[in-house]
This record gives sequence, structure tokens and C-alpha cells, in this order.
Amino acid sequence: MLETRLQQQFFETADLLYQAAEQLIKPLSVAAQLMVSSVTAGSRLLCAGRGLSQLDAEQFATLLLNQFEQDRPGLAAIALQPQLGGLDGMAALTRQVQTLGHPGDLLLWLDPEGDPEAGALIAAARAQDMAVVALCGPDDSLLRRLLSDTDVLVQLSPTRLARRLELQRVALFALCDAIDAQLLGLEP
Repeated sequence: MLETRLQQQFFETADLLYQAAEQLIKPLSVAAQLMVSSVTAGSRLLCAGRGLSQLDAEQFATLLLNQFEQDRPGLAAIALQPQLGGLDGMAALTRQVQTLGHPGDLLLWLDPEGDPEAGALIAAARAQDMAVVALCGPDDSLLRRLLSDTDVLVQLSPTRLARRLELQRVALFALCDAIDAQLLGLEP
């Protein structure tokens, strides 16, 4: 019984990845191009996430700063911290975007649960003339209203949070690979 349940988890993930590929390829491609344009112009990627997604933001920034699967020069990526002195959560992230963000920089926002306070963070990026790439959950109405036509919204549609988090991690690895492919001229 337990083995069947465990096996089902793998099958659900495999089905999810197959179905999501069709939906996510276009926005991820646009996001990767935007990120490469940003870093090759001398700008930086500021990466932040809500809850467990903060760990994914930190890993993504580390993979860009160091390397993914190919040796290449480091890319200017910074993981914003959810605690900053006496500030916590969205207030801390917003303060960092206000202080560290410059025109041409890009904010990567990971929010598979839909934080109702994300508006302040997106507004701070807007005020700094930064582009935004947002990976969000199925209820993206808030982010859709806040993002501009030049921003990228990658919607993670599974209803279960665990599946959205899995999909987010695969999407971030795919972005790392796409960024390296563009910078290093790798063939598909």
C-alpha cells in the first residue's frame, strides 16, 4: 500500500512535467532572454521568494553567480534576504529592492502561494525601473495587474502546493540551462 502511494507521487510529477512543458516554454524562453539581456548589459538579477521559495531564489542566484552545469564567468545575481535588521518578510525584501535596485536590473519573484503583500515589492521594482519575472501560482490576478507588458509572468497552475514547488524548481533549472545556452552558444 505505501509503495503504491509513493509510486503515485512519481507518476503525478512525471505527468505534471509533461503537461506543463507546453504551457511554460514560451514564458520561460522570454524570461531567459530578458535575464541574459540584463546581465550582459551590466545589470543585476535580484532574486527573492516567499516562504520555501526563498530557498529556491537563493539556489538560483548561487547557480548564476557560480555555475550551473557549464563553466562560465559568474553572473551578477543577488539573493535578497527575508530578514534585514528589524525588518521581516515583504518589508525586508522591498527595502532591499529600493536600496540595491537600479534601472536595468531585473527582479525574479518566486511566489507559488500568492502573497497579497507582493504589490509593495513589485511597486519598488517599478520605481527603480527594473523588469520583473514572476513565477506564481494559479491565482495570479494580483500580479497580472501589477506587471507591465515588458515583464514576464510564469504561471504554475497545479492546485497542490507541493506540485507547484516541484514545477518551480524544474523551471528554475531550465532557466539556468537556457541562460548558459545563450551565453555559451550551446546547441539544443
